Amino acid sequence: MTVPASTIWVINPNTTESMTAAMVDCARAVVAPGTHVVGVTSEIGPASIESHYDEALSVPGVLRAVERGERGGADGYVIACFGDPGLDAAREVASGPVVGIAEAAMRTASYLGRGFSVVTTLGRTMGRAADLAEHYGMQRFCRGIHACEIAVLDLDGDPEARKIVTEACRDAIEADGSDVVVLGCAGMADMCASISADLGVPVVDGVTAATLTAQSLVAMGLRTSTRGEFAAPPPKDYLTG
Repeated sequence: MTVPASTIWVINPNTTESMTAAMVDCARAVVAPGTHVVGVTSEIGPASIESHYDEALSVPGVLRAVERGERGGADGYVIACFGDPGLDAAREVASGPVVGIAEAAMRTASYLGRGFSVVTTLGRTMGRAADLAEHYGMQRFCRGIHACEIAVLDLDGDPEARKIVTEACRDAIEADGSDVVVLGCAGMADMCASISADLGVPVVDGVTAATLTAQSLVAMGLRTSTRGEFAAPPPKDYLTG
């Protein structure tokens, strides 16, 4: 079966262009011929997302990107931050499917073993990951959440980052008895294959998982239902400042 041609926008909710480029490289490496991946860096918001405050300020940029995608012919969207910021709101306004990388990674990991461990960046983000596991019904599979204590922007700049993340993943599967690792930051996407090779277990990167999920939904002609909660927002006036 040939996958129909489609365009998937991978939206980086932060404003760091280099991170977008790295994520897009990972997404393009796995999509089918005919699927066009467009990387979009948020026009407004934080340089990285490591707090509830950062996440809240990133949502307007995500929605602005989706609005651009609607005008620009996007068939589906990936929200490439492990907090899945603005996911529900984006689903209300997008004509195609919208997939968050945390949800996609956790669901993908659940197909590969009895349980997974999440390895994220800073300890302060662990609670958000736990909330999402519960929200997505993944708490039965999620055996533990661990932090490597590397700031998001240091994942690319710190020469020891890959080694530190790999060792955090090793410690996590040993502590939790997990079969699979979920990388809890889009900035770790390009580490996935090497960590899996080092540890000998499946390691799931949410960017690629979400991109392929979006591609599959588009190929099946599926989009978010507009019957109820995810119908277009009621029209009203908004003050944007």
